[in-house]
Amino acid sequence: MAAIQDIHEAPAHAGAKAGFFALALGSIGVVYGDIGTSPLYAFREAMVAASGGPAGIDPANVFGVLSLILWTLTIIVTLKYVVVLLRADNHGEGGTLTLLALAQHALRRAVPVVTLLGALGAALFFGDALITPAISVLSAVEGLKLVTNGLDPYILPVTTGIILGLFLIQRRGTAAVARWFGPLTLIWFVVMAIGGVLQILQDPSILSAINPIYALRFLQDNGTVGLVALGSVFLAVTGAEALYADLGHFGRRPIQAAWLVVAFPSLALNYLGQGVLVLNAPEKIENPFFLLYPDWALLPVVMLATIATIIASQAVITGAYSLTSQAIRLRLLPRMRVLHTSAEHAGQIFMPAVNAMLLVGVLMLVLLFGSSSRLASAYGIAVTGTMVVTALLAIIVLRCHWGWPLWAALGLMVPFLAVDLVFLGANMMKVFDGGVVPLLIAGAVIVLMRGWMRGTTLLEDKAQRSDVPLKLILDRLEKEPPTLVAGTGVYLTAQPGLAPVSLMHMLKHFKALHAHNVILTIVTADVPRVPDEERIDMVEINSLFRRVTMRFGYMEEPNVPHGLGLCRKLGWKFDIMSTSFLLSRRALRPASSSAMPAWQRALFFFLSRNATNASDYFHIPAGLVVEIGAQVNL
Repeated sequence: MAAIQDIHEAPAHAGAKAGFFALALGSIGVVYGDIGTSPLYAFREAMVAASGGPAGIDPANVFGVLSLILWTLTIIVTLKYVVVLLRADNHGEGGTLTLLALAQHALRRAVPVVTLLGALGAALFFGDALITPAISVLSAVEGLKLVTNGLDPYILPVTTGIILGLFLIQRRGTAAVARWFGPLTLIWFVVMAIGGVLQILQDPSILSAINPIYALRFLQDNGTVGLVALGSVFLAVTGAEALYADLGHFGRRPIQAAWLVVAFPSLALNYLGQGVLVLNAPEKIENPFFLLYPDWALLPVVMLATIATIIASQAVITGAYSLTSQAIRLRLLPRMRVLHTSAEHAGQIFMPAVNAMLLVGVLMLVLLFGSSSRLASAYGIAVTGTMVVTALLAIIVLRCHWGWPLWAALGLMVPFLAVDLVFLGANMMKVFDGGVVPLLIAGAVIVLMRGWMRGTTLLEDKAQRSDVPLKLILDRLEKEPPTLVAGTGVYLTAQPGLAPVSLMHMLKHFKALHAHNVILTIVTADVPRVPDEERIDMVEINSLFRRVTMRFGYMEEPNVPHGLGLCRKLGWKFDIMSTSFLLSRRALRPASSSAMPAWQRALFFFLSRNATNASDYFHIPAGLVVEIGAQVNL
């Protein structure tokens, strides 16, 4: 019941007016929670890939890996995201699906290739959303092994317990916890910086790793081993997509300030400190992050790291809810139940189905891989794939939406795309060492999205061929007026030019209509939010019927009663207590011949049966809904 349609630009929402420093502090917790936990495993995995273990630690490799990490943070995070992509917003909102909406708006239609790119980016994010909680919490809890001997058997049970608790509290909402995200993560970044500085003071020569020559020389001298290490180096920037996806929550400047003043310096200092530690004591490569700190500080740092990884996981989980909600409104997925967990913040939602699937997936990954080192092999592919998709969509937006010359759009984004492709190639070398997992996850999501989009398109085509034009019915009603009953009947339809199935059944079986009738079409605009003054278009067709088009942004929750209430300003005295909402429910049956493969059709039927009712999705009171069904062969 939604379609991408053009609307006028809406003003930025009120959240952007919040205090700059409060927004910057909040972004430290939500935006940088994921990338802020990367030092727990990124440098270790890159050095193990480059050297094989303590015996193979070479100072040239240490400087090379550190240089690669620092320049990866600079090129991908600082330049690509902080400087460039944060400016590619859609009325203050960011993310892969925002780029998809911008691209579709610029192209004036839903181009299949562009839609597929957006779907691929969303699918890869779900792979990342499964792996991030697993690897983050595991890597933090593994620090317990350093506190005291004999805790190895408890690592998996403790990790499982933390993850279970994390997902079980989602239903209660994150508002109370979220206000602590920023301050706690700020403490985490300060602790990381202190740990790095204490080591750097012992050997300031490590600062020369800033020179990119070390990175280039490392790749030149190590061949295939260098590419494998490059795939592990990319772990240092996992979570960078959150910079762009959370743009609407905090605004561009607070996110930029938090990165340049807090996150980037702290990460750089910590990685350099780990480099000094490994140079002086190669055997500490087993866990260089926690071994930066003295024995007396180890337990507090492990506890703080666990809190930081929970925050990082929370940010990814809520991101998955938001992304799924956007995908539903962009017609990539079927309707799902959405619960609001905050009366003040509309964006704080809980989706039971998504939560359950994430919980099962994360626990399976923890039990299947068993350690953060094994999970590191599966990490990276989903994130690099998402970054490639983002770069490709950005080229389309720069060229078609912003009107840049093609050479300028390519000149800006192709260098970033080339870097992303190099990292994607390096990570693809880990496909048979666990890297196939995120690809399978993304592939499954793409199959779901493709099946849903294909099925809904065929249903709409079938409706256009078989349904009766509304004008024909209205002409007939003028000649043969039906029996009228008091009240208002609202007919929801995705095709306003065709007579809704529910209307046809009312006339066929009851030979009656309400005194006032509304043909209601709900469309999803290609902007995040639509102001109330632009939400409603109402046209009076005749004395019995009026047509109402109701627009919602792709990040808004569709609320039909609230929208109809706005019609009062247009002269229609809407009274919800005297209104009946008549919905058409199609009972799908397999046709003898179909344009869909049998397996895809079965998948679409399954998704349709389990989709949330339109009345729940559009917040229509159940007592006012009348559903009239019809069988459709597909």
